[in-house]
Amino acid sequence: MTLDDLAAIIAARKTADPESSWTAKLLSKGPEKCAEKFGEEAVEAIIEAVKGDKDRLTSEAADVIYHLLVMLAARDVRLEDVMAELARRQGTSGIAEKASR
Repeated sequence: MTLDDLAAIIAARKTADPESSWTAKLLSKGPEKCAEKFGEEAVEAIIEAVKGDKDRLTSEAADVIYHLLVMLAARDVRLEDVMAELARRQGTSGIAEKASR
């Protein structure tokens, strides 16, 4: 599965029955709840990174990516727009890009 596939599935679940889909249920709770859940998953990934458990970090990283895409969908931000922003930054030093903000 690619990120594009996952983003498409999440977008399709925006109109699904919240009783039959975890994604639809999460989206039905609004963008703030989606952002909160993303934050929780990010913290869990950080904890596993500090512990050094590769398997748990891999699992938590998958959760982070999924919840990031849900959070983006909740605010109608398309993955392709995020990817276009990354492409725009390509070839620019991270230090220079950060200084330009």
